[in-house]
Amino acid sequence: MSTFTRRRLLALAATGAASAVLSACSTTRSERSAPVQAFPAAPPPPTLNNDPSFGDPRMMYAALNDNGYDIPAVPFQKVDPRYYRQVVQDPTGEAPGTVVIDTSGHFLYVVADNGEAIRYGVGLGRAGFEWAGRGVIEWKQTWPRWFPPNEMIDRQPELEKYRARQIPGKNEWEGGMQPSVQNPLGARALYIFQDGKDTLYRLHGSPEWASIGKSVSSGCVRLINQDVIDLYERVPDGTPIVVSNGLQMVANPATPQVQDGTWRL
Repeated sequence: MSTFTRRRLLALAATGAASAVLSACSTTRSERSAPVQAFPAAPPPPTLNNDPSFGDPRMMYAALNDNGYDIPAVPFQKVDPRYYRQVVQDPTGEAPGTVVIDTSGHFLYVVADNGEAIRYGVGLGRAGFEWAGRGVIEWKQTWPRWFPPNEMIDRQPELEKYRARQIPGKNEWEGGMQPSVQNPLGARALYIFQDGKDTLYRLHGSPEWASIGKSVSSGCVRLINQDVIDLYERVPDGTPIVVSNGLQMVANPATPQVQDGTWRL
């Protein structure tokens, strides 16, 4: 895909923020060389209705080909086992189907209907702490393009080739970094809206598996690519999402649920 429609740029051109649409989440080169700690192998986590998506981390984080893109295996021994994708007792108090992000614990939960939840480890950057509250996953995208903000391009002129450009006479945009395994948005991106407006808050994949469970210098909420692919299939458009810096702040059984019956848990 070489162009984005105005809808996909979320109608931000009129506010002068179009180049930031996909740019609140990014990765700096300094993060790529961060030292990592080796962890002992953990026992397989419990399963949810015998879902094969859980179990041996060697399988969960194995190399895979997704839509023609080769995603490398994750050296899971270097990731703290508590951040592996797993089933836990639901600590959120939210309605089934709700996505809950606990920024203080670096966890993302998808609430099931049996007192359990699926938990993923996440990495957070500045943008990951800038928004909290209740919203909706309004839009999802497979292998998104990345548009660095103008401020980043000014600091790193080598990114000029990725600047967003409106096609003359059209409500379409071109530019950005094409999808790839090294793209900072990874294999999937989920876009969060509140009261019908884009929050510029994203959940997205990342090749930077070493940032999971950590707070780094930039980005929104990043997941291991294998995990964001799993998450993408479980939450439909319209999924309610809660972001908080502590789970004691989010319990609310009155949270509305998606009505189309498409929770895939």
